[in-house]
Amino acid sequence: MSSPPVRLTWFLGDRTPDDITVPADGFDPVTPQWAWGGATGSGVRVCVMDSGVDPEHPLVGEVQAAYEISEGEVVKAPSRDLHGHGTACASIVRRLAPECEIHSLRILDNTGATTGRMLLDALHWAVTQDFHVINLSLSTAKEQFRAPLQELADLAYFHRVLIVASAHNIRIESFPWRFSSAISVGSHKQDDPDLFLYNPEPPVEFFAPGQAVPVASPGGGVTRNTGNSFATPHITGRCALILSKHPHLTPFQVKSVLYLTAANVLAVS
Repeated sequence: MSSPPVRLTWFLGDRTPDDITVPADGFDPVTPQWAWGGATGSGVRVCVMDSGVDPEHPLVGEVQAAYEISEGEVVKAPSRDLHGHGTACASIVRRLAPECEIHSLRILDNTGATTGRMLLDALHWAVTQDFHVINLSLSTAKEQFRAPLQELADLAYFHRVLIVASAHNIRIESFPWRFSSAISVGSHKQDDPDLFLYNPEPPVEFFAPGQAVPVASPGGGVTRNTGNSFATPHITGRCALILSKHPHLTPFQVKSVLYLTAANVLAVS
């Protein structure tokens, strides 16, 4: 007797966009052209909270400002990447939104690790700095950080700051992507690098390219990386385009625009 199929909410897995098609009944047309047509990301401030960003990499370019957290305080610091993860994420944002401002907030060390306390302190600082979008390609599974992270995610939401957060790469609960006030991202393996999909089976809300994604690598090169970490900046970059064209939109409205422009959401006339 065969086992029932496993439903994957963290990843699209072997499903196709046709498998998760969703009718968008009762909405006026919100098209990709309306949402971001002609937009470049200009005027949008994106904070990449990660291992740092290398501004010398040709796929990244200018880093508007760089910070790191030291003894519970965020301080200005040289823009550098001790690990490569942040530069990879920033290069995806730059490809999608070439004229956005990228601000680096380094919280990961050279092994790609941090502490929950550093995550809380850094995120609190970022939420209060008037960034429009915060890219969080990381999470914590420690239960003691759930409540304070949820408070910060809600604070960001009501202060019109988008937190775009990566789902964990394995099926465990972690945060802050599990919170509805953030935009949560898993990965698909479709060939189209600009394809993103709405997930009708939350908690993950959107799928974006996350397998063998071309990204910046240390030393100025290009490599292919896999994981939800690299799906997340695709949605961050898309949010930057939407806000560049429609700066008045709230986080709720941006999330709605993402839903209505996802490739598997079909307008019903």
